[in-house]
Amino acid sequence: MNIDELIEIAKSAMQRSYAPYSKYYVGAALLCKNGKIYTGCNVENHGIMSICAERVAFTKAISEGEREFECLVLCGGKSIDDLDECLPCGYCRQFMSEFVDSNFIIYIGNQNNKITSYKLEDLLPYSFKI
Repeated sequence: MNIDELIEIAKSAMQRSYAPYSKYYVGAALLCKNGKIYTGCNVENHGIMSICAERVAFTKAISEGEREFECLVLCGGKSIDDLDECLPCGYCRQFMSEFVDSNFIIYIGNQNNKITSYKLEDLLPYSFKI
């Protein structure tokens, strides 16, 4: 599975977002080391307990017994045609650090088919570890 295919899967997941308040749609595609892909989208509510696309993808995978992850792809913005540099929030960064090592790669789909990548350690240099 190449990154361009994962970007398209993340964009597809983005369309399933429930974001009536922010109008900001995020899709995630989580590739496991065994080749399985789990998707996620952001799900808002009028309270404070919304959930981000990346945590949806991870929890779906973990609940199915997955524990080895290859990479994560995120796409987000006001629409598929208006993608932003949509980086994981701090909560998601810390959440991911529980399940992947610091070299785990997160790919971000941007405008004009530009893809940027980050290691988790670049986004979360001082994770909380027990």
